[in-house]
Amino acid sequence: MSRAGLRGASAEALAALGERLEGVSGPDAARLGDDLFGLAAVLRAEPGLRRVATDAATDAAAKSGLVRQIFEDKVGSQALELVADAVTRRWTATRDLADVLEHLGVVAVVKSAGDDVERLSDELFAVGQLVNDQADLRSALSDPARSVADKARLLRGLLEGKTLPATLRLAEQGLAGSHRTVAIAIEEYQKVAASVYGERVAEVRVARGLSDGQRARLQAALSSQYGRAVHLNVVVEPELVGGMRVEIGDDVIDGTVAGRLDDARRRLAG
Repeated sequence: MSRAGLRGASAEALAALGERLEGVSGPDAARLGDDLFGLAAVLRAEPGLRRVATDAATDAAAKSGLVRQIFEDKVGSQALELVADAVTRRWTATRDLADVLEHLGVVAVVKSAGDDVERLSDELFAVGQLVNDQADLRSALSDPARSVADKARLLRGLLEGKTLPATLRLAEQGLAGSHRTVAIAIEEYQKVAASVYGERVAEVRVARGLSDGQRARLQAALSSQYGRAVHLNVVVEPELVGGMRVEIGDDVIDGTVAGRLDDARRRLAG
């Protein structure tokens, strides 16, 4: 789920509920994220509860009281207050409530990384690349015959002790959340991490790795052009021959030798 996927009342609900996460950090944010992931999972698994919780015709106080009664001893006070608030709001679609709770859970886990947000973004990108590049791993994580718990153990074996706890937690959530694949989930989570700290994400494809100086100059140029900080995901592809291709949002800047050759071929063919 992304912000762009929400419409009307659900988008307004997300904006209002997101204000409850201001100031959360550290272990409190990590606990809140876990609780929100759990709440989202319960709502997805219990369609009857989900319908009641999002029914605009049901008294808001009654819905709030119901979820307090159900979850009071199962989640922390921050998560309990947030879901009690959430069910009093209007929702464009029934599924949006669980999707928003999951999204806010991602935001909370990102905030738990504190000053390590740049490392978190880099690690999420690296995990996504690992999944995309390793066919055996990708197959194992998408195998419907394997349980989510089994897949999570596989990820923990690869990542535990090598990444931030927040990176591992988001990778595990990518297996259980609303996204079609863990790679898609991790890509979305990195965008959330960037947005929490006012950044945009640029994917930079180059024939050879960038030096620290080249990376800093490119980052500064893109940040100036887009009016906000830009986080770089650098992918090395020798077949590009030279130059670089930059994708940021819907914008594509193709300055690669391969790209220019392809353009020349199209012109000749036309």
